[in-house]
Amino acid sequence: MDLSKYNPNREFLLYKTDNGDIKVAYSILQKCHAVSHPKTNHSMKRIYFLTLVLGIVMGAMAQKNQLPQQFSYKKQNSFDTERLKRLDSVFTKLVEAGEIPHGVTFVAHKGQVVHHKAYGWRNIEKQIPCTTSDYFRMASQTKAITVVGLLTLFEEGKFLLDDPIKKYIPEFANPRVIESFNPADSSYTTRPAKTDITIRHILTHTAGISYGNQQTRKIFDKAGVPTSPMLSMGDITLAEAVKKLATCPLEHDPGEKFTYGMGIDVIGYLIEVISGKPIDKFLSERIFNPLGMHNTYFNIPTDKRANLVQLYQKENNKPLELNMNNNGLYQYYPYQGKGKLLSTGAGLSGTIEDYGRFCQLILNKGEFNGKRILSRKTVEMMAKNNVGNLRGDIGFGLAFDDFRPQYSYRSIASEGSLRWGGMFGTDYIIDPKEELILLFYINLQPNNSGTDYKTLFHNLVYQALK
Repeated sequence: MDLSKYNPNREFLLYKTDNGDIKVAYSILQKCHAVSHPKTNHSMKRIYFLTLVLGIVMGAMAQKNQLPQQFSYKKQNSFDTERLKRLDSVFTKLVEAGEIPHGVTFVAHKGQVVHHKAYGWRNIEKQIPCTTSDYFRMASQTKAITVVGLLTLFEEGKFLLDDPIKKYIPEFANPRVIESFNPADSSYTTRPAKTDITIRHILTHTAGISYGNQQTRKIFDKAGVPTSPMLSMGDITLAEAVKKLATCPLEHDPGEKFTYGMGIDVIGYLIEVISGKPIDKFLSERIFNPLGMHNTYFNIPTDKRANLVQLYQKENNKPLELNMNNNGLYQYYPYQGKGKLLSTGAGLSGTIEDYGRFCQLILNKGEFNGKRILSRKTVEMMAKNNVGNLRGDIGFGLAFDDFRPQYSYRSIASEGSLRWGGMFGTDYIIDPKEELILLFYINLQPNNSGTDYKTLFHNLVYQALK
C-alpha cells in the first residue's frame, strides 16, 4: 500500500493496492471532522484517517483474494490482445483449409473470460455456422464430473476410498485375471486376482478394467457389455451394463498397472447404489443445478437437439477431405435410441461454457456460483498423483492428468496443471499456478490430420499470457 501521497490538508487520497488498482477516498478530512471533537489535535486526525484508509484497503484486498463465483466478460489486462488474435488467425485458416470442421474456445483467467469464440460449421453440408452455445459430445470429460459426484458422498462419510468395491457391488467379489485367450473360439482361462478391487483402484484406472483390447473386447461382446466406450442406444441400463462387466476378467491384478477403461461407469453405478438415486438426477442435484450447468445432458432434449454439432472424421491428411462420421452410434447416441444407458464414463454432451464452470469449480478448490460442492482438501486430494510411476513421467490423480515435475517440461502449461479430454476431440487444462482454465472443443474422430490441435491451442493461449 502506498501512503506517500497522504496530505492531511487535502480532501482526498490516492492509494494503491498490491495488485495495482488505484482507489480514491473522497472527503477524508470531512469524515475525520465528523467523528472528532473540535479540539481534536492533528495526531488524532491522522489516527482516524489511517484507520479509515486501512479499512478501505483491507476491503480491497479481501475483494482481490475472493474466488470468482461467476465468469466476467469485462475488459481484462492479463493477456496481450494482439497475441490473442493469433488464435483467431490460426483456427480460421484451419477451417478454411478443410483441416477442421469447427472449434470453440473458452479461456478464463481469475474468472475473467479472455477468449470465447467459435469457428467453422456446426453442419458443413447445410452451411450452419458453429456458435459458442453449440453442444459437443464430451465423451471422457464425463469422468471428472462423475468423480466429483462420488466424492460428495465421500465427504458425507458414506464410504472410504480403499473400501473393496464388492462391499457395495457384490458382483465384483472374487475378481479374476485373464491368463490365456484362444482367438479361434474366444475361449479363455483365468486365475484369481491377488487382491480385491478397491474404489481407489477404479478411480485411478489401476483396477485392470479396460475398454477392451483384441482379446478382451471379444470377451466383453460375448458377455453383452456395451461397445467402447460403454455407449449404447439399446435397451440396457447402467446397472445392467456394470453387472455384465463384473463377470469379465481383469487385464491384470488391481494396483499393478495403469489401464484406462470403463471403471468410471462402475463409479456411476456405485453412486446409484450409495445414494439410492438415478445417476442423472443425482448429478443434476449435486453438480449441474448448483453450478448453473443448464446445458449438459446424457440425453439432449428434443428442443435442443439442433444445437449439437455434427461429428466429422478425417481419414487422411488431404485438404478438404472432411466427412461426416459414419459410425451411427457415435453420431447419434446423444439423442437417439432407448436413452437408457447413462454412461458416466463417456455419455455427456453440452456446451463449452458449462464445462468451464466445472473447471472453475476445481480451480476454486471446490466452490463456484456461490455453492460449495467439495471441500478444499478433497480437491487437493483429487489433484495428487495417485499412481506413482505407472504412467511414466505423467501422473494421475483421482480424475485428471497431473503435470508433475517429471512431465511438466513437455507442456507449456505450469507444473501442477490438471488435464483431460474426450475421444471426439474436446480438451481442457486447469492451471492453478496461473489461475487459468482453457478449453477447446471440436468433434472430429478419427483425426488423421497429423496435427495435435489440443497442444496447438495450449501454445496459442499461453503465448498471449502477460
